[in-house]
Amino acid sequence: MSQSFEMQILLPVYNEGASIEGTVREIYNKYTPRIRMGFIICEDGSVDNTKDVLRRLAAQMPMNLIMSDERKGYSRAVKDGMKALEAPYLLCLDSDGQCDPDDLWKMWDGRGSWDLCIGWRTNRADTRLRRYLSRFFYVFYQIMFRVPVHDPSCPFILAKKDIIHRLVDELGEMKQGFWWEFVARVHRRGFSIKEFPVNHRLRSAGQTQVYKFRKMPGIFVHHFIALFKIWSQTRGRA
Repeated sequence: MSQSFEMQILLPVYNEGASIEGTVREIYNKYTPRIRMGFIICEDGSVDNTKDVLRRLAAQMPMNLIMSDERKGYSRAVKDGMKALEAPYLLCLDSDGQCDPDDLWKMWDGRGSWDLCIGWRTNRADTRLRRYLSRFFYVFYQIMFRVPVHDPSCPFILAKKDIIHRLVDELGEMKQGFWWEFVARVHRRGFSIKEFPVNHRLRSAGQTQVYKFRKMPGIFVHHFIALFKIWSQTRGRA
């Protein structure tokens, strides 16, 4: 069935039992009139009722449901979904409802002109601390990679199948910064990237990953080390 899809939508899901049905149905209802689409749902060891909700939805709409009994983490969950891709295009979204599905259309209409389309959260609905930390990291990121985007961590990505399959096995250096790494590797490979402003909404419900302040120094050190590894691995491809 998946071979007839024009696009598959990857959603990594963890403890979103209260909101995942609304998120999936909103996406499905908005996209199916125009696109032959299916879901790749990467469930990451949820301990609420997420699994039950997803099993019920999988019986009602086209869905490749990848379940896990243990936590794999965001990066591994997304990579497992990427490896399952069969459609010509993959749309990656977070499952918390913050991405507005309507923002796909400008990407979809221009998909033939670009290898990768990425969102730019011009009205980012995150805490002030999270925005400041992201901006601080962005400065170092751009010194190293000079990627022509404003928001390389945006989880609203439309990519061609060829890019996904060529890069998926290289990913994983930045376990808590998956999209930073993905966009850097796409750019260093010489693929074209187009950024589109997108609406960023408040979380609908569910659990988000919040890092305690005392853990921040360790996370930053890990991220900076990962950046240097990625730069070293890709410098011959710039």
